[in-house]
Amino acid sequence: MAIDCPYTGIVNYRQVALSFAQDFQEAGGSVLTNFEVEDIEMAKESPSRSEDGMKYPIIIRNTKGEEVRCQYVVTCAGLYSDRISELSGCNPNPRIVPFRGDYLILKPEKRYLVKGNIYPVPDSRFPFLGVHFTPRMDGSIWLGPNAVLAFKREGYRPFDFSARDIMDTIIKSGLIKLVFQNFSYGVNEMYKACFLSATVKHLQKFIPEITVSDILRGPAGVRAQALDRDGNLIEDFVFDGGVGDIGNRILHVRNAPSPAATSSLAISGMIVDEVQQRFKL
Repeated sequence: MAIDCPYTGIVNYRQVALSFAQDFQEAGGSVLTNFEVEDIEMAKESPSRSEDGMKYPIIIRNTKGEEVRCQYVVTCAGLYSDRISELSGCNPNPRIVPFRGDYLILKPEKRYLVKGNIYPVPDSRFPFLGVHFTPRMDGSIWLGPNAVLAFKREGYRPFDFSARDIMDTIIKSGLIKLVFQNFSYGVNEMYKACFLSATVKHLQKFIPEITVSDILRGPAGVRAQALDRDGNLIEDFVFDGGVGDIGNRILHVRNAPSPAATSSLAISGMIVDEVQQRFKL
C-alpha cells in the first residue's frame, strides 16, 4: 500500500538561494562570502555610528582580520552553529554531529522506472527520511541518501578526516550514548554504505526491476545533526542568545530540522517573530 501525493515536486534549490540573496541585496543588504568568522564581541571603545545615529556595538571579525559592525546578529551556521554560538558565550550544547548522506544515481536508460518522488515510511525513532527516489530538474534520478557518521564537519567524501572535528564529536557530544542506543541501526547504515547490493535490496522493495548494474555512485551531502549530552537527536528548533549585553543582541538558530529547505519561507517568518520578541523591535 502507498499514499499518492501528486503535488509533490522538487526545485533547483541553488536557484532559490540565489533568488533570496538577490532580494536581500535589492533591499539594501550585502552578501559576503569567504568570510570565516573567528570572533564575535562587543566593541570596547565608543561604538561607531552610522549617519542616522544608530549604534553598531557588535564586532564580527574573520580570520583575515576584517570586521563587520552590527546592531543585532542572527546566525544560522549549520555545521558550525555550535561553534559560532560559543563565540558569544552561549551554552555549548547541543553539539553538532555531522552525518554524511551518500546518493546513488540511476543510469539514464532506467530513468523510465521512476515517474515521481518515492519515499519510504520514515522510522519515527530517527530524523532521517530513509532511502528514497528523487527525480532532479536535469532529468537525473537520485537514490538515497543513507546516514553515516562523517569524520569531518565538511566531510563530503568517505575518507575526509579532521582530528579536531572527530574529537569534538566523541568527547563533547552524546555520540557514544547514541551509538550504544542504536547500534544495529548504525551498523546497517555502514553496511549499506559499503555494499551497493545491500542498498539495492532495499530499493527493490519499491521498484523490483532495479539491479546493481542499473546504478552508479553519486554525490553526498552532510547533515548538521544537533545532539544533546544524553545521546538524543534534537528534532525541534533550538534558539539561543547567550548572556550579558551581547546576548541581548544575538539570536543563534542552533537547529533547524528537516525539511528546512522546503519550509524556508515559513521558518524565516518564525525567526523574524523570534527576533522581534527578543530584541523588542
